[in-house]
Amino acid sequence: MNVDKLAGFTAKGSVMTTSFSRALAPLALSSLVAIAACSGDGSVIVSPTTETSSSHGRKVDTAATPAPVPTTVSGTISAFVGALLWADPNSNARKTADAWRITRPADATQMDKVAGGATARWMGNWNTNVQAEVDAAVTTITGTGALPLFVAYNIPQRDCGGLSGSSTTTADDYRSWITAFANGIGTRKAAVILEPDALAMMDCLTTTDQQLRLDLIKYAVQAFAAKGNISVYIDAGHPGWRSASTMASRLASAGIAMAQGFSLNVSNFLLTSDNVAYGSEISALAGGKHFVVDTGRNGLGPTADHQWCNAAGRALGARPTTATGNALVDAFLWIKTPGESDGACNGAPAAGAWMPDYALGLASRS
Repeated sequence: MNVDKLAGFTAKGSVMTTSFSRALAPLALSSLVAIAACSGDGSVIVSPTTETSSSHGRKVDTAATPAPVPTTVSGTISAFVGALLWADPNSNARKTADAWRITRPADATQMDKVAGGATARWMGNWNTNVQAEVDAAVTTITGTGALPLFVAYNIPQRDCGGLSGSSTTTADDYRSWITAFANGIGTRKAAVILEPDALAMMDCLTTTDQQLRLDLIKYAVQAFAAKGNISVYIDAGHPGWRSASTMASRLASAGIAMAQGFSLNVSNFLLTSDNVAYGSEISALAGGKHFVVDTGRNGLGPTADHQWCNAAGRALGARPTTATGNALVDAFLWIKTPGESDGACNGAPAAGAWMPDYALGLASRS
């Protein structure tokens, strides 16, 4: 068991285990949200880390400030600029809302809040043919005029064997999987959130495996970037986990110079304001790189004890948009689908399973 998990410091990715989550149903309609954003680029060098206590009483690590290095990617524009976000018309939330419409009309109205929000498509070791499935998803979503948003979640030793682990992917498997993933998108425009938790959680690995993880993430960044129209955001945890300087160093080693930016708060509950402050610190150390924030469940912030796994009493956060009011923040997104389980904890089912009552609670408190 990872100590950080017990302390409530990790941002969990969801494993899409249901048959619905593994295949994109044909579109009957689309729900689109107009968005606009801009982009920045840069890189940093790696520095050693130490541990200290934060002003919030949570243990975080600090590091010597990495020195920014010249930008290696210039003139790129985020895929979010001028794009539309896609809300799946066949999502579990939509099906639940429609099923409740007559017998539970008030609850159906609340569930509409979840169903109407654009969410990401998670891809991992549960996909039997990632290239074909990504290709089909991109074709369907772009056919509505919207931007495909994916999460790549298949890194070897994912989640350090935790509730979202269960991946036996090898390094060679991963390279092949990433190549197929990128080929599935091809030269079409898309955005990819790359490996939630992988950098922030890599202390669980040996020194050799840490370097391998960095190399694999860099390989993925290069594979996606080579297609020309894919905006990659490398996951960078959240403000209660690693210091900005530590995360900037890890991002540099993982190829942030070639990526569009980084993602924060994936599957977690920390307030948007805290994430924006943290992301701005990282950006200042990473050549001005932009970032996105998962706001799906952070409307009331975290619990007092910073529970990360199906935390009770939480609420939906800001709806998906790129009208963020901050030039560094490309989008507020629902990367983790609100209402899907973080894992078999607190009486919940396995990671990725749909929990209608939990989703209803998020909506009713928002």
